[in-house]
Amino acid sequence: MTDRYESPFSARYSSEYMQKLFSADTRYQTWRRLWVSLARAEMRLGLPVTQAQVDELAAHVDDIDYDCVAAREKEVRHDVMAHIYAYGKAAPSAAGIIHLGATSCYVTDNADLIIYRDALRYIRSELAGVISTMCDLALKYKALPTLGYTHYQPAQPVTAGKRAALWIQDLCSDLDEVDFALGNIKFLGCRGTTGTEASFMELFDGDAGKIDEMNRQLAADFGFDECFDVCGQTYPRKTDSRIMNALSSIAQTANKIATDIRLLQHDRQLEEPFEDKQIGSSAMAYKRNPMRCERICSLSRYLISDAANAPLTASAQWLERTLDDSANRRISLPEGFLCADAILRLLGNVAAGLRVNEKVIDRTVREYLPFIATENIMMEAVKRGGDRQQIHELIRRCSMEATAVLKEGGRCDLGDRLLAQKELGLNAEELNALLDPALYVGRCAEQVEAFVEKVRKKTAGAQAFAAEIDK
Repeated sequence: MTDRYESPFSARYSSEYMQKLFSADTRYQTWRRLWVSLARAEMRLGLPVTQAQVDELAAHVDDIDYDCVAAREKEVRHDVMAHIYAYGKAAPSAAGIIHLGATSCYVTDNADLIIYRDALRYIRSELAGVISTMCDLALKYKALPTLGYTHYQPAQPVTAGKRAALWIQDLCSDLDEVDFALGNIKFLGCRGTTGTEASFMELFDGDAGKIDEMNRQLAADFGFDECFDVCGQTYPRKTDSRIMNALSSIAQTANKIATDIRLLQHDRQLEEPFEDKQIGSSAMAYKRNPMRCERICSLSRYLISDAANAPLTASAQWLERTLDDSANRRISLPEGFLCADAILRLLGNVAAGLRVNEKVIDRTVREYLPFIATENIMMEAVKRGGDRQQIHELIRRCSMEATAVLKEGGRCDLGDRLLAQKELGLNAEELNALLDPALYVGRCAEQVEAFVEKVRKKTAGAQAFAAEIDK
């Protein structure tokens, strides 16, 4: 514990990897790596930068004097200039060529693009892992009949595996969103104060080919194939909207899945993981609350609302650049990534440890099955010579009477009532044969098998993902 505010994402929810990726060290060391790359490219292209200067810069990427930075920023009110000053103190022979021809967004924006790309790759691996875990669940229960619900009212049976397949389909849609965002991240490069590269036209004596080559080298140093074709001072903030939309999409799906599980846990059909010594309530010792799924829903609401920051920021950028994006982006994008990471860690944990209470599910199905089976019973009675309209009225009357009994707290006695109707021409054995839940799940098992096979190809190489949840 400390005497200063600490983000819950760092203290409780997010992975070590994601916390490190969005740390001050990663951000500012990436700035220095960008300055090294710029100096190296400028040296290769004939500007007055020496190998010794490049080497000295490279030797001091990690040893950032944050006290020096803080003191200088307090004086000059400019974070990038404060870091240039501290870097120059660490590498004095290169102090004069750091940031040559660049503007602040060369380091701030390119570093963000690098970090966001790496974060999206990590989110993708987690998401693919959750999908893999869910596929195992879907296959295991592909043929287990469970009561379907429409409007949260009992409906025709499905299977537990088919329901999981619906979750997986949404997760695969999220994977497409992440892949789209990843596929459209480009490097900003070093483009000058308004994106015209005018400063480099001066440095390279009007040789545009050298400018293009410099930007190719910079992009390649950080694993990018290309730069944005045109830009202002910053990279297009639409990129942030695209990224946050992908993260929001994950939250939307996770919230739906977790809500489904919470509803079914109320009926004891499903249960999220619950450790031997876990406490559900400080007062009600018997409680077994769906804490993980509730947390998923809570975090998902935050991420869905947080994602609105990016389009609002993109829509408000004036001309070639304003600075009203900076403070917002420092908070909304890192927190969005940390939140998505936390959600996927929880979702993977729940999926891997989800308990399916088959006997409860079977009892629930059979309680409602006589109502669901009435159409088949009517068809069978008609095939035996009954009048369709008379049989329909008979079944309707029996159903209303059985429903009234249920509303008074009694058991479902529709089967007994139907058996007593001689007009149906069915004995107990024949009626029971029509009350087999497997008769009412259609192609569920077949659909699950075909779908999972398709998904496995899409997520080839993904490992089942089940993070340990400590709190």
